[in-house]
Amino acid sequence: MKSLSLAATLLLLTSFTSGPQKPGTAGKQAGDEAYTKPVFIELPLGAVKPTGWLRNQLMIMQKGTTGHLDEVHAKISKDNGWLGGKGDGWEETPYWLDGAVPLAYLLDSKPLQEKVLKYINWTLDHQRPSGYFGPITKAEREQGVQITADNCEQGEDWWPKMIMLKVLQQYYTATQDPRVIPFMTKYFHYQLQSLKKCPVGKWTEWATSRGTDNAMMAQWLYSITKDRSLLELASLIEAQSFPWSTWLGNRDWAIGAATNQNSQNWMHRHAVNVGMALKAPAINYQRTNDEAYLKALKTGFNDLMTLHGLPMGIFSGDEDLHGNDPTQGVELCAIVESMFSLEKIISITGDIHYMDALERMTFNALPTQTTDDFNAKQYFQIANQVQVSRGVFDFSLPFDREMNNVFGMRSGYTCCLANMHQGWTKFAQHLWYTTPGKGLAALAYAPNQLKAKVGSDNTEITINEVTNYPFDDVIHFEINTPKAVAFPFQLRIPAWCKEATVTVNGKKISTVKGGQLYTHHQTWKNGDKLTLHLPMEVTTSNWAKNSRTIERGPLVYALRLEEQWEEGHNEAEGQYYSIYPKGDWNYGLVEQVIKEPLKNVQVTTRPITDSFVWNIHNAPIELKTTARKIPGWQLVDGLARQPVTDRNGLYKGKVSDATETITLIPYGCTKVRIVAFPVVR
Repeated sequence: MKSLSLAATLLLLTSFTSGPQKPGTAGKQAGDEAYTKPVFIELPLGAVKPTGWLRNQLMIMQKGTTGHLDEVHAKISKDNGWLGGKGDGWEETPYWLDGAVPLAYLLDSKPLQEKVLKYINWTLDHQRPSGYFGPITKAEREQGVQITADNCEQGEDWWPKMIMLKVLQQYYTATQDPRVIPFMTKYFHYQLQSLKKCPVGKWTEWATSRGTDNAMMAQWLYSITKDRSLLELASLIEAQSFPWSTWLGNRDWAIGAATNQNSQNWMHRHAVNVGMALKAPAINYQRTNDEAYLKALKTGFNDLMTLHGLPMGIFSGDEDLHGNDPTQGVELCAIVESMFSLEKIISITGDIHYMDALERMTFNALPTQTTDDFNAKQYFQIANQVQVSRGVFDFSLPFDREMNNVFGMRSGYTCCLANMHQGWTKFAQHLWYTTPGKGLAALAYAPNQLKAKVGSDNTEITINEVTNYPFDDVIHFEINTPKAVAFPFQLRIPAWCKEATVTVNGKKISTVKGGQLYTHHQTWKNGDKLTLHLPMEVTTSNWAKNSRTIERGPLVYALRLEEQWEEGHNEAEGQYYSIYPKGDWNYGLVEQVIKEPLKNVQVTTRPITDSFVWNIHNAPIELKTTARKIPGWQLVDGLARQPVTDRNGLYKGKVSDATETITLIPYGCTKVRIVAFPVVR
């Protein structure tokens, strides 16, 4: 029986709000004729080398937990299962490698490469004859069982292997190690045989939730080997996994996640699952060429950010999706997984909307949730976070130890301690893509150096991207080429930019409206320089309960508050830090600021150095504006719950007569703050 297209499935499901539909009802049959090549092609790991402030961020990570987690985290350091031991064989070791491997090759760090290679080599060298891989199972160790497709139940969960496949894929693009392709081919053949007896969800719902990562890797291998069985495997994995594409396209899912916070189907709204699942429609579109998947993605992402979106560019998830109130939390894992999903979506679809979403999430939500030395993290951050402390708060997952909001190495679950490393590293390697026309596309901006082959004869060139973006609005691309070479050069013009200017060698070439991709064709010579100017204006945006956020370019701005750090210790979760504000935070923005932000917000900038760190002392941009205190807006249970406004967006309670000047800095530089302000007269 022929399976329904996604469009037909969505039509049938529009009146239902319950859990998973029967597997295998979405998408066309997979085949060579359906497989769709990406709009933008990912570069090999190491083609992009971060420079400037971005390199410093990665150097901090190398000196901190990214470079040394195996030395300081017991799950990885003690008798590790991914090195043949009896210790951790679950997700945390692959999670760490998923960020440590790209860091090792982005920085050309030989010590870190040697460190991660221990795990990669053990994994590659200990694949079973059947194709199964991973830590030694209990049945193998205690009974001498040989795992095959016939006794696949003697193996262990599919989920950790999905992460390790991503690790191996990145390693392969960096090194071209000839062991990787045969290893993955053998494993996927084993998996295709085994899934009929040992389906994706046999061991845990985590695998059912996250099967897209597995399908994605099978499709990546298909792009290399053209083995049709890999598309069959990807379709089977999709059929056995949560139908995220259907849910994202069916608005009832996002609505239900906003209104229902009980224990039923909580995995369907678990924020990290959702972050990973964002790419599911794009992965399915790639395999099937069914454009209904792209519609489902657009619908789902819009609904997600409308019902659950927060000013810093991420949806709430503490751990469940939890609405758009600025006192809801978001898990660090959800941010880095959403970033990775967007990077994949960008490649497959070429849709600029997701490029802008990636930028907002990266430069605002990501930096604030780790300490300067990258050794401690917050499990949940809050948008309007006026103190960081132990407590229950408004989260859907209040641990008994009340450690979800503090900064610590082991505070909250340690999944984020292992998984946070992929955020900056994968963003750095996805600043650039190549195009089918043998050109280049700069789709996210930060200081870096690119080496790539372009033009009809694959001329290898180097481009130095010189900028302090997102703090500066000018980006220089300096081209070094051994000979003249013609290729198209694509640039993202963000939607927040009214009109960009493109110059080449000092000559104005074009002005371009925001919200589109601009392509410049020419024959490039050594020493040519293309400059992109993205003027940044102060604007405001509207959020939950008629709160307002001030923005400028890619950055959102929050109230600058001096910080008082207090160290504590929990017997189970170790050392942690609470942070309290030294000044008042209960301000409402004066209405005139919202009506005319350009006239009522003063911008001050100062140069940044390559040693820039995201904190209040290094904030290179300050905005000054006018506000009044709201005396009745006080801390309740550790939270600054949003004051109620009328439909015109004004707070009508008692407000101070005195108008004060307040200072705002980039959200990513803060730990305690107000970012979603009430508005007062």
